[in-house]
This record gives sequence, structure tokens and C-alpha cells, in this order.
Amino acid sequence: MATLIIVNVPEEMVGDIGRIPVEKRRAFGLGAQRMLWYAEDGDVLVLPSPPGPDFMDHVTGLTGTRASTLRFVIPPPGRFGPDILTADRLVDPVFLRDLAKTLADRPVDRIICTYSDLAVTAMASAVGVEDALPGHAFSAQGGDALVNSKAVFRAVAAGNGIPIAPGVITDRTEHAESAIESLLADGAVVMVKQQFSGGGLGNEILSRTDGVRAAGAGSVVVLADREAVQGYVSDRWEWLTGHRGHSLIIERYFPDSTTVYAEFVAEDDGCVFRGAGEILMEPVATGEVIPPQSVRPGEVAELVEIGRRACEPFRVMGYRGTLCADAIRTPDGELLFTEVNGRLTASTHLHVNLVDRVVGRERRDDRVFLERAGRWAVPSFTEALRRLADAGLGYDPRSGLGIVVTADYAAVTGRVTYCAIAKDLDAARSLEERVETLLSDPAS
Repeated sequence: MATLIIVNVPEEMVGDIGRIPVEKRRAFGLGAQRMLWYAEDGDVLVLPSPPGPDFMDHVTGLTGTRASTLRFVIPPPGRFGPDILTADRLVDPVFLRDLAKTLADRPVDRIICTYSDLAVTAMASAVGVEDALPGHAFSAQGGDALVNSKAVFRAVAAGNGIPIAPGVITDRTEHAESAIESLLADGAVVMVKQQFSGGGLGNEILSRTDGVRAAGAGSVVVLADREAVQGYVSDRWEWLTGHRGHSLIIERYFPDSTTVYAEFVAEDDGCVFRGAGEILMEPVATGEVIPPQSVRPGEVAELVEIGRRACEPFRVMGYRGTLCADAIRTPDGELLFTEVNGRLTASTHLHVNLVDRVVGRERRDDRVFLERAGRWAVPSFTEALRRLADAGLGYDPRSGLGIVVTADYAAVTGRVTYCAIAKDLDAARSLEERVETLLSDPAS
């Protein structure tokens, strides 16, 4: 039996696709090829466009997958073109016919998708493979939107004793003004969050004064008085509510906190721990470290224990699949949870594939994985691999050490994403410094 792998981009994750610049949509399309890390012999992949042969050879060479056994089904371009796998492409009649033909002699018993939205569930039903999608009944009723809502998370967390930052949910401008002003007047810094967003891109930080360092949001806005708060809410209301009239989350912001997560798989019998990590915010998410390095072992155990409790209500509701509980550890040592993500995350491919499949579960406890996005500028993916090989920095399967290029954005941004794998954090950072040397010397 095969796995059907789908790299969809729902608006509940990225917002109004029509507002995303074309170049960014093209970058999303290249990032979609990361789903090749999940592929095993005989699998069927639904991608927005055919995979680049060099990247496919690189990934399958490390995972041990025979590329010749994979099948690719590419839907016709949709409303937003061929770059990303939008909902309209997944329910296109031509695509459904082609997918059904492909599955006729390659039955699937599992579906892996970025996010189980209504398009994915409708597609699964149309070709008769809904039983292969965990939690299909829940997802087919729009349940995943509940799991990924930051507003729903705060309600569920508060009702189940999960520690969260002080704050409120609102869909009224006057309530938002009052809540923001109250926190600022008390000397606190504020973070406002769109209900549906990822990586800090839907967040802003609000402060009475200059000097607050942004982390987890793209910018800091100084609001000197209540009048400034009123003007901000009025000017930004459409953006704050996701241009869709969504609820707005208003929380106290804790400067200089560490962002961590615990990821689980929601199964019929419980939430199974997959792994923990630390998200690097510069100022929004730019990478991560596995396992977390800025928190003590006892704090990681607390993260996992409370994180499981934060995820369990969603499992009981009927959600199945990846659940990732994000949290911050404040400078005072307080652990506060910020959201639960019910989808494949930027961390999932590392835990499932790089940690367990490529390096090996037996080495998990004596390796540090440091992934960085958008830091290494190179003319092409092939050139990146060549430079690593020439410098002796490429991943060595025998030692389980070195640099793995995990995503290829070179054709759009001129950059690739890489993961440094080392025995400790200092060694991983040393590998990074050597990559920086390759960056500064085009002839190397």
C-alpha cells in the first residue's frame, strides 16, 4: 500500500491568497517540494508543479527512497496560477480523474497533507480514499479550522487550566482599544495577533516607548497615548481581523522570552509525543534548534506534560494528526502557551524525516539539529551542494554529522534552507560559521 502526499496551501494558514505577492507565492511553490522528505517507495505525491530533479535526487538519496517508484500528479493551474496548491486545484475534475486513474493500480492506506481542509476531504471522498485520511469525519465538517484558531485555543486552554498570557479575544474596535490601552497603561507591552496566521507573520507588538525588541512579530508600533491607540485600531482593523472579520487576539507580550514547542501525533488512544524544539525569532520565525537549548531538562519535561494536556481536548473532539503546542518561557521562568497548530509544521519534516529517517532515532539523543531559513545566498541548489562538498561540510551518513540542504528557494529568492547536524550546539554553530564563509566567498 502507498501513501498519498498532498502539499496544499489553505487560506486558514496563510490568509487571503489574493493579497500574497506573486513572488512569495512562487516561493511557497518551491517550498512545497519539501514534501519529498516524506516520500517512501511507491508513494503518490500531489504537488503544484513537477519537482526539480536535483532536489529530488538529493532528498531521496538521503532518505533511501527509490525516486523511480514515485508517482506525481499535478493539478491544472487554478485561480492563482500554477505556483501553489490551492483548494480549487484539488477539486478540479481533470485532476480528480487523473488521480483516480493513478490510484487504481496503486491503492493508498494513508494520506499525509499539510492541512486537512475541506478541499482535501472533498478530494479524498471524490476518489474513494477518505478512510486513508485520519480524522476525516472531523475535518470534513471544517474541524481543522477550530484546531488552528488562536481564539479557540485561548478558550480551550483557559477552560482546561493551561497557562496563557493575560489577554482577551474581541471582534469589536471599542473593546480592542480598551484592552490595549489597559495593558499599556499598566506598563505592559502588548502583542496583537490575527486569528489565523503562522510564524509570527500575523502579529504586531505595541509599546508605549521605543526600545522593545521584536520577537514573534515583524514590527513594534509605539503608541504614546490612548488617542494613538484609537488611531492604530482604526487604521489597522482590516488587517488585524484578517480582512475577513475574524476575531482579534490581544495579549500581554513578554520581551526577551524563549519560544519553544512540543509536537505530538493525535491518535485514537492519545497524543503521542514526537519531539520538542526551540524556535529562533529574528524577529519572526527563521529557524529552530532540536532539542531546545535555552531551557533546562526539567522545563522541557514541563513543556511536554502541559503541551500534551493542551492538545488532548482537540484529539477528543475528533482531530487526528500532528498537533504542535507552542509556548514561551519568560525571563522569570514562567511557561505560557500561545497556540496549538493542527497541521504539518515547519518542524514536522525535521522530526519525522531528518531526525528519525536520515540520522536515525538511535542517534537522536546525541545530536543537535540547527535549521536556518533564508540565510544562505547561492546561485542555485546544485551550487550549494557543490560548495558544501568542496568544503567537506556536506552531511556524512557514517558519522551522522554535517550540513543538509532541506529546501530549495534559489530560483525565486536566491537562497536555500539548511540544517546543521552536530554533537552539540557549539559544534552546530561552528558549522554555521563555516557556511557563512562560503557565503562571503563566491569562488569557494
